[in-house]
Amino acid sequence: MTETAFWILTALAAGRRHGYALLSDVERLSAGSVTLRVTTLYASLERLERDGRILASGEEVVEGRARRYYEISDRGRDDLATEADRLAARAAAARASMAATVRRPRSVAVSAVSI
Repeated sequence: MTETAFWILTALAAGRRHGYALLSDVERLSAGSVTLRVTTLYASLERLERDGRILASGEEVVEGRARRYYEISDRGRDDLATEADRLAARAAAARASMAATVRRPRSVAVSAVSI
């Protein structure tokens, strides 16, 4: 699963959203590490919809502009759960490996100066 798909599905797991809300949610949920362009978002939404991970969930016109809403499908929720488990297992392995390493104090080289 791509990082973009992961964050979009994560945002949609909280409920139905329109495109602009998804842009904001992805940035907020990723703590600013992912900022999507509009073209990237809509290409990803089309792909996720084609793959059956999300569903179009209606449209409305707000201030003369059409808003299209999306929601996560059962398949998308299952795929997101699988990815979250995979990421958690990787993080646990890294933490276990770091914990197994005994930290030794750094040795400081001392040079003797002869007088």
